[in-house]
Amino acid sequence: MEGNTFKKKIKRGSNESRNSGNTGNGKNLFSFIDQKLKISDWLGEGIPVRLVPPFFYAAFLALVYIWSNHKAESTIREIEKLQQEVEDLRADVTTLEAEYMFSSKQSEVAKKIKVLNIYEIEEPPIKIIRDK
Repeated sequence: MEGNTFKKKIKRGSNESRNSGNTGNGKNLFSFIDQKLKISDWLGEGIPVRLVPPFFYAAFLALVYIWSNHKAESTIREIEKLQQEVEDLRADVTTLEAEYMFSSKQSEVAKKIKVLNIYEIEEPPIKIIRDK
């Protein structure tokens, strides 16, 4: 067996394919990023395929974690806003109940109906008894 010649072909062919595929003499976005960040130095000959699924799994878990935190925080904000609204409504209800109780007193009702020329009876009612 001669050995693995595939990597040799990739090394030899990768420079040719990179240079021949670029339009604008190596001035596209990806070549610019590769030149500035030196990604090819980090990865060497390429990305090991066996590391891609765990990386995507970890990235997916990170996204789920971020989404979960965002959802929880927005729910907490909404709950606090609704609690404040409930407290305000409870205070309004208490105020309205007190006003209703005050306005339903006999003296207050008498003041309100005096405008309509209806007066409060000052003598007690008489019970009428019918003989059989």
